[in-house]
Amino acid sequence: MQTQVTTNKKTEIKKSKKVMSLDKKEGLQGYLFIAPWIFGFLTLIAGPMLFSLYASFTNYDITSRMDFVGLKNYVRMFTNDDLFWTALGNTLYYVSISVPLTTVGAVLLAVLLNQGVPGMRMYRTIFYLPAVLSGVGVYLLWMQLLSPSSGLVNTVLSWVGITGPAWLFDPAWTKPALIFMKLWSLGGGMLLYLASLQGVSKSLYEAAEIDGANAYKRFRHITLPMITPVIFFDLVTSLIGGFQIFQEAYVMSESGDGGPANSLVFYNLHMWNKAFEVFDMGYSMAMSWVLFIVILVITVINLKLAPRWVHYEGEDRK
Repeated sequence: MQTQVTTNKKTEIKKSKKVMSLDKKEGLQGYLFIAPWIFGFLTLIAGPMLFSLYASFTNYDITSRMDFVGLKNYVRMFTNDDLFWTALGNTLYYVSISVPLTTVGAVLLAVLLNQGVPGMRMYRTIFYLPAVLSGVGVYLLWMQLLSPSSGLVNTVLSWVGITGPAWLFDPAWTKPALIFMKLWSLGGGMLLYLASLQGVSKSLYEAAEIDGANAYKRFRHITLPMITPVIFFDLVTSLIGGFQIFQEAYVMSESGDGGPANSLVFYNLHMWNKAFEVFDMGYSMAMSWVLFIVILVITVINLKLAPRWVHYEGEDRK
């Protein structure tokens, strides 16, 4: 009897070892599959981030100098660089206006393009096409459209008796001009919301109509709650992208310096000029880490506030 028990234990041990070896083999195979991503992450993301963190505490000039200076870059940033506060203020102005406008505009546009009328596919394509276009060519085109004397925008305004502003030549209108240009490319966000709207069950609208809900109430109590996950995603990504605005100001301002009157000196443009115009790379990297912290804090706040207004289908809220 004791011999049989011993034999059973040995058999169980062998089976457990075999299962463990299979688990290890599968785990090793999994690591091999993700090895390219791990290598890319370490060499292209984590490595450069750690290097930039160290360099932010030095007077690194890209070529030869890299002496440790402690917190001097950060102290200089907040106390001796007036253009830093100008750049931060311009960026906050742009983000606080462009992100709400583009989000609301994309939602309303998606609702309009979700109607079952003839030719809707053509309209959807027309509104989405600007989102496909990007780069320097688009910015040069908008510089022509916003020309004070011969631009199409001011020409159309003159048809209704409005004298258009100088746009990119007037410090009071440079940032509104970029925000206006941003509204032109609502198609990307519109497509996300349109896909989300088409996933809303029609039975919900039918039940609301039976209960006597009008179009506004159906939109307020059915449409908006059901697409809040997409709104949340678009809001977070738009905020991150808004804080990283650079190309528009670099191409559309005078000599890429953020003029006139520093009205287009956004945070990333100021950081770029510090890094590649005067080769103060250590200071520029310190700026990048401040921007990273700002974006991280805003993203965490959004994540904390999300449960109060984001509704997920099938979620059980207590």
